[in-house]
Amino acid sequence: MDIIKSWFNENRITEVECLVPDITGNARGKIIPAHKYIHDQGMRLPESLFFQTVTGEWPDDDSMVDLTERDMQLQPDLNTIRFVPWAKEPTAQIIHDCFDSEGEPADIAPRSVLRRVLKLYEKEGWTPVVAPELEFFLVQKNLDWDYPLQPPIGRNGRPETARQSFSIDAVNEFDPLFEEMYDFCEIQKLDVDTLIHESGAAQMEINFDHGDALESADQVFLFKRTVREAALRHDVYATFMAKPMEQEPGSAMHIHQNVLDIDGKNLFSNEDGSNSDFFMHFIGGMQKYTPAAISFFAPNVNSYRRLIFGDCAPTNLEWGEDNRTVGLRIPVSGKNSRRVENRYVGADANPYLAMALSLASGYLGLKNKIKPTSISTDDTSQHPYTLPHTLEEALTLLDNCDELKEVLGERFVAAYIAIKRKEHQTFFQVISSWEREFLLLNV
Repeated sequence: MDIIKSWFNENRITEVECLVPDITGNARGKIIPAHKYIHDQGMRLPESLFFQTVTGEWPDDDSMVDLTERDMQLQPDLNTIRFVPWAKEPTAQIIHDCFDSEGEPADIAPRSVLRRVLKLYEKEGWTPVVAPELEFFLVQKNLDWDYPLQPPIGRNGRPETARQSFSIDAVNEFDPLFEEMYDFCEIQKLDVDTLIHESGAAQMEINFDHGDALESADQVFLFKRTVREAALRHDVYATFMAKPMEQEPGSAMHIHQNVLDIDGKNLFSNEDGSNSDFFMHFIGGMQKYTPAAISFFAPNVNSYRRLIFGDCAPTNLEWGEDNRTVGLRIPVSGKNSRRVENRYVGADANPYLAMALSLASGYLGLKNKIKPTSISTDDTSQHPYTLPHTLEEALTLLDNCDELKEVLGERFVAAYIAIKRKEHQTFFQVISSWEREFLLLNV
């Protein structure tokens, strides 16, 4: 706490945002006066915050949680102290880890789940390295959810209508917004790299530097808050829905990953630069466990619209080199940079859980020495769709995968399945405009 107190005094901090990433990947927590935060004997929040659906409801199956809503003890991660750049008064934000009354990590907290997977690698002397690429759309403000989303109006006074992949001028249409976004990122020391225009109308992609998996997940978590705030300041929305518009492509969070040994050597490469057995087993694990893990890569009902109907979204379990039609792409690189790009993950995924499951799948492949299929060299988007078609189907596969349950923790998996099944049930109760249009007078 002395480090925090010194930082607060040096920067004249008046308030603190105490952040806890929830199951959806959004920020929960408390806003506390800085002086109270320093002198408080410990901050607490109920464990139930990890058992809430995206609509604010509670699952029907509550057997895995304590209904007395017991408290968790929150502890700050000193590596996450940052400014809140859009606050009017000097305000700090700190991501917190959660612990039970015995001092053990809260096993249903997303950060705890990722730490649990990383410890498995640590025991083997392995260090995962990841680099996320995050896509998102800018859209006009939408105050009535019965109406479809529309592209925003840029500085030329017109909304985008044509595909503008990699267009510099299309990005420049929103220069003031992105300049403020980059300013906010710099103040928070977010390691954002390249900004490009993707193929959708006002669809963008931001790349992050490669690094530690937990730190990378923190970066994505904070960046989502940042770009939403910057967009609102310019009277538009930034959305990370996987498939926000019917006629536009979906948004992904591609995760590049490799593994280093204790000396910092890339274990995916042999000395001669060829693919190592370690590398092949990692891919084999990704292929075998992605179907059971897909509910973390595609965690919402809307996520499957991207996979089934989205341009450039993977439709099967193939892998290949420099091939963007496969789900597991191996970018062209030297032996020290050889990596696997997981293209299944949607932009709507919780970054902590998506990275945990991606690494867990590879880990199981390594431990079980799973061999991958033959490399794909053709356009696999023309192959049959072999992934789960719905969230419910994906959850059934997860529920039947004992190996992932063991890696992630059985209570966490049970809670996650209960939450997502409740969300699916809530969605299914909604009568859509399609039903009103085609069934109202025709059946």
